[in-house]
Amino acid sequence: MAVLVIADNDNAHLRDGTNKTVTAALKLSGDVDVLVLGKGVSGVADAAAKIAGVRKVLVAESDALGHGIAEAQADAALALAGNYDAILVPATAGGKNFAPRIAAKLDVAPISDIIEVVSADTFVRPIYAGNALETVQSADAKKVITVRPTAFAAAADGGSASVETVSGADAAKTRFVSEEMVKSDRPELAAAKIVVSGGRAMGSAEEFQAVIEPLADKLGAAVGASRAAVDAGYAPNDYQVGQTGKVVAPQLYIAVGISGAIQHLAGMKDSKVIVAINKDADAPIFQVADYGLVADYKSAVPDLMSALTAAGK
Repeated sequence: MAVLVIADNDNAHLRDGTNKTVTAALKLSGDVDVLVLGKGVSGVADAAAKIAGVRKVLVAESDALGHGIAEAQADAALALAGNYDAILVPATAGGKNFAPRIAAKLDVAPISDIIEVVSADTFVRPIYAGNALETVQSADAKKVITVRPTAFAAAADGGSASVETVSGADAAKTRFVSEEMVKSDRPELAAAKIVVSGGRAMGSAEEFQAVIEPLADKLGAAVGASRAAVDAGYAPNDYQVGQTGKVVAPQLYIAVGISGAIQHLAGMKDSKVIVAINKDADAPIFQVADYGLVADYKSAVPDLMSALTAAGK
């Protein structure tokens, strides 16, 4: 059995989700190759070649692939699909865009968001906002699978895979128009080791910025938000943590003024340590929190900031 992992990258950096997807792939087979899609991705390919357990790195480049156009990404993978029994993709926004296209062209049922590999044809995935787990067995000859990176440990470096160039792909009916990039000195939310999130209790965008962002900066953390806070306009969409936002599993997750709706818990309950600050003692967030403080954030957060300053943070 041979497995193809499609790398998650931004043309310059190989993202951690690729290493975690390789870990899932190695549970299926010892023959794991990585496909790097993009433009000017030689550095990404070299990084992928160093992942332990990777047999070979394939590089496909074109302008369309460099812009992450899903049709081109799917076509590049389909050109290689005949050599593999399974195609694994990190369950990112981009991966969820092109993986179903690959499955449709192969006429197989995609298996999404797996968190465990039971055997070569059986997988576990969360359903009902993570409140239940479903075991899925596939009879398809080829498997197209998206992998939830937070559920797997990252494969270590130490490999020395060969790097080969394959044909790129263009999107005949799609053209790139423009993009707006959000730049921040903070860690990327999905990969951050510490996340500080704010909820609807902030009351305004100004309050969110005045309370959540300074705490995040002091901890070197990424900033997150509940859907209620995003819908209210307190934080941008890319801050949203939850079932319809980003799924995170940092070492430390601090939830400030977040009640803990099911949708939000689905995106953060796998965090290693969860700290909740909420003045409602019955808030659902306390059911998953490792440490809970029933207090008004307006006094609790300044006290926390003072304690961190005293500790040299």
